[in-house]
Amino acid sequence: MSDDERQIRQLVATWMAATKAGKLDTVLDLMADDVVFLRAGHPAMVGKAAFAAAASGQGPAPRFDGTSEIQEIQVHGDWAFMWTKLAVAVTPPTGAPTKLAGPTLSVLRREGGKWLLARDANMLAPVPA
Repeated sequence: MSDDERQIRQLVATWMAATKAGKLDTVLDLMADDVVFLRAGHPAMVGKAAFAAAASGQGPAPRFDGTSEIQEIQVHGDWAFMWTKLAVAVTPPTGAPTKLAGPTLSVLRREGGKWLLARDANMLAPVPA
């Protein structure tokens, strides 16, 4: 495994742990300023500020838990892509969790020697109960 692949795997592990712990600032540090998120059925979310606003929302934040199984990482200079199998449980402050799962395709860019998420497309769908 290359050093680049280890760094990218660590980015994913840090993202998942920070999301579960509700550490938005840590997650924001893992993305490029011009990050773009593509989600089925939703308009594109462009930029770190848009992500922060959506994550902050109104009222108490939901809890997140999940797993990300990296299926492939390809590094080409200062760009890389990976696809994963992602499963997430989103639990609102009151109520039952919603479970989502599906593949993601992410593009990463090396900036200042650090890998950052630049583009992310996820095709998460509700998991039947």
